Amino acid sequence: MMVKRKKPAEDFQEVPIGPDVPIYTTGVVCALLDIPIWVLKQLDKEGIVSPPRKTSALSRLYSKRELKKVQNCWFFMNTHKVKVPGLKVILKMQDGTFA
Repeated sequence: MMVKRKKPAEDFQEVPIGPDVPIYTTGVVCALLDIPIWVLKQLDKEGIVSPPRKTSALSRLYSKRELKKVQNCWFFMNTHKVKVPGLKVILKMQDGTFA
């Protein structure tokens, strides 16, 4: 008797991951967003996006929400040549915290 195998797509079950769960490594973020590593380091250094670090290797882990923020920052930095001080103002305006 031959067992009918499911197609790989049928075997796959989507796992819900909340927007604030830190799961993406620095390398994955760079690959997904097609950005250079220095962007993540600069945003972390300036406190714009500072994800928690894994204790074992001290590498950063980004959430979906942080991924979106990095993507937004890179858009302004790359497309409009906005520097970090200007970027901070833009982000405050977008958050509604600009006073």
